[in-house]
Amino acid sequence: MQSQRRHAYFLLMGVCLVLIVLAWNVVRLWSIPAAVGMSLVAMVIPPVAAIVANRKGPDDRWWDE
Repeated sequence: MQSQRRHAYFLLMGVCLVLIVLAWNVVRLWSIPAAVGMSLVAMVIPPVAAIVANRKGPDDRWWDE
């Protein structure tokens, strides 16, 4: 279960990096508001990725240790 959460975390963080790089290296040449919008979306992704990575699965035994 932890590997699925780790995979989801790295996928979300990869999407975040791609959005930022595309926004300020490609999209800004055509539309500054679109680049800012992409950056705002990318700004929300890291906290969501941390929540996804740290959620407790149904068969996790965190408190029994």
